[in-house]
Amino acid sequence: MPLGGNAFITNTSPTKNETITDTGLHNWDSSKAVVSVYFDVQQAGELQLSLAGSLTGASHSTVKVSIGGQSHLVNLSSTAPSPFPAGSFTIDKPGYVKVDLQGVSTDGGYYGDITDLQISGSATAAGTVYANDPANFYWSRRGPSVHLGYKVPTNTEYFYSEVTVPEGQDPVGSYYMADGFNVGYFGMQVNSPTERRILFSVWDSPTGNTTLVNKGPGVITNGFGGEGTGGQSHLRYAWVAGQTYRFLTRAQPDGNGNTLFTAWFASAGAQGNCNAQNSQGNCDWHLIATWKYVGDTHYLRGMYSFLESFDPDLGYIGRRAAFGNQWAKPAGGDWVEITSAYYDADPTGLNKQRLDFAGGVIGNQFYLRNDGFFTPSVSSGQTFTRTPTGIKPDVNLDNLP
Repeated sequence: MPLGGNAFITNTSPTKNETITDTGLHNWDSSKAVVSVYFDVQQAGELQLSLAGSLTGASHSTVKVSIGGQSHLVNLSSTAPSPFPAGSFTIDKPGYVKVDLQGVSTDGGYYGDITDLQISGSATAAGTVYANDPANFYWSRRGPSVHLGYKVPTNTEYFYSEVTVPEGQDPVGSYYMADGFNVGYFGMQVNSPTERRILFSVWDSPTGNTTLVNKGPGVITNGFGGEGTGGQSHLRYAWVAGQTYRFLTRAQPDGNGNTLFTAWFASAGAQGNCNAQNSQGNCDWHLIATWKYVGDTHYLRGMYSFLESFDPDLGYIGRRAAFGNQWAKPAGGDWVEITSAYYDADPTGLNKQRLDFAGGVIGNQFYLRNDGFFTPSVSSGQTFTRTPTGIKPDVNLDNLP
């Protein structure tokens, strides 16, 4: 089992030299570092472990290998071929297993370069699940993203939804995407221990670049690349776990063959009471931006929400969010409550590189959960129905900034 797609530095050293690359654990020079390797077993039983790799920069070292309260000391030698036996462990239930590696002593600069764990024993007899596709180790370490797809009326001009992240479910590297559509997405992120953002992005069309029409106070705009190209806008905003936030998106044909996409953000208490005196930054609702998508005229379609980790080094930490109170308003029509959602996972989950993904419904909210190596998962490809609230969005569309 390769460390490249299944291991994480779960406790860093003061030097932070240790790294996980596609070829495994390297620069392991501190006894303070803890490297955790995760895999899933289908049954309880005995588990035999060995470490595969080489002893670079030393002739002898000793490392501790632990599963829960069980641990063994493993001696690595530059004169002995790997794998290095790491002992037998008792696994008392099926599900994810966490193996911790920690340096104890070395006569050189490093404890060893570890490429793989070798696993055997009765706990593996019914099968194991771990990331085994080197071409996608980056995505495996990020973890599976999960989605909710909504069916909205034809010619939907506005889409409204709410997101609540429970306390303790907001690690760095999280994106809670509320209002996604066929060419863009809108939600909130945890970008660092000190920075959080409200992010709204629109992809480029096949016929031209997306261009900025307008943006709200304090909003930063730029282009983006990587997973497609387009226009990106974000507001640095210290949103708080445990509180509910509101997202409103609009699609408006501009009469010249293009579509204007606009996004607004608010806390749960916002009433949309903007006026000429306070619409330049003191409104309950924040204008994020209006982007022009060129060469195509359409209303909102392909509506969805998702939950993802965008930091592969932190893909071992779990996160969860509640998505609720979804409403769609067709052009010239009234608000329609959306109470069903199609739940699915991305290829990391569908291809069984990771199994720590879930979704469902609790009362009048959908929920999504990913990462953290929890057991069991919730099978992708289901449709969930939430309890309707019957309370239309209390936003005055004519008074928005």
